[in-house]
Amino acid sequence: MPNVDANFNPYDDTPVQRLSQPAHSEVATKTPATSTEEPDEEDIAQFIEVTRKLEEELCRIVVGQDRVIRELLLAMLAGGHVLLEGVPGLGKTLLVRTLSDALELKFARIQFTPDLMPADIVGTNIVSEQSEGTTGGKRAFSFQPGPIFANIVLADEINRATPKTQSALLEGMQERTVSVGDRTRPLPQPFFVLATQNPLEMEGTYTLPEAQLDRFMLKIIVNFPKAADLMRIIDTTVGTENLRAKTVTTGEHLAHMINVARAVPIATHVKEYAVRLLLATHPDQEDSPEKIRQYVRYGGSPRGLQALIMTAKVRALLEGRYNVSLEDIKAVAFPALRHRLVLNFDGLADNITTEQLIEVIIAEIDAA
Repeated sequence: MPNVDANFNPYDDTPVQRLSQPAHSEVATKTPATSTEEPDEEDIAQFIEVTRKLEEELCRIVVGQDRVIRELLLAMLAGGHVLLEGVPGLGKTLLVRTLSDALELKFARIQFTPDLMPADIVGTNIVSEQSEGTTGGKRAFSFQPGPIFANIVLADEINRATPKTQSALLEGMQERTVSVGDRTRPLPQPFFVLATQNPLEMEGTYTLPEAQLDRFMLKIIVNFPKAADLMRIIDTTVGTENLRAKTVTTGEHLAHMINVARAVPIATHVKEYAVRLLLATHPDQEDSPEKIRQYVRYGGSPRGLQALIMTAKVRALLEGRYNVSLEDIKAVAFPALRHRLVLNFDGLADNITTEQLIEVIIAEIDAA
């Protein structure tokens, strides 16, 4: 997960600046700027245009999940990983595959099962025969890369694998590298892990540890579609037409868009609000709400603060602004923090949800 860049000067007390809507044009082909360059108006216009085309393409194929698609794009353009939680059949796998088609990125799917081993994910050293002309050959170890060496990795039903296998993703998600034997190999860039899990089925599943949950920038809840959306699903999926996403942009330009989002300025009072929001999730803080002290065992980590800031920057751009507002922080608080709050026994016994606690925190901070 990328660290929040503190080198950009925040525009304190500046009014919200609305950006003009870009005219329709082809996919941007501008050479990506280096990470030290400030993005110009053309960069911002291209960011908004490409993101809206990508969102339209995903909504055309994945019906009834507009909110899920928007939150997925927030995390992806912030350079983070996503955990999708929902019952089977809601289009989680279709969404990830469609995203890889629209971005022209290498896609790999890993079906997690109880007998899956770490080597099935990261790869392993195998003995291969190396020829030496007419004198025969010799045997040597060569590395056979696993499916994690892709740009978009779908970890399907990640909670079905054992903790030993789940841990194979930890280094790749944090460091963007894989260590096998005596070598550490870099993963392709950009690199995203999009994992799915079923919240209902308990038998044959393993709860994700907090260390792994914390590495997901956002946890997105996929809800059941409405009646009108179900009618559209029938019309688009049971006919003879085979819908496929059109390519919107490349992985190289996507990396440039991530740098553009990182350069969005954020005022000091907005950063302070995000810090207060995160600290309020900890029951040992003096000014934390009473319900947090009553129902929460552990609060959010600094990665939660990074997720708040980075996704709020992306949302500001998509809303046509080049600085972050308090509303951006509030809007991303639920997917950024819902999986980072650990409830205690009282919270579990009273069927308290983390979404309810986040609502309490926002309400108390706004009332203060």
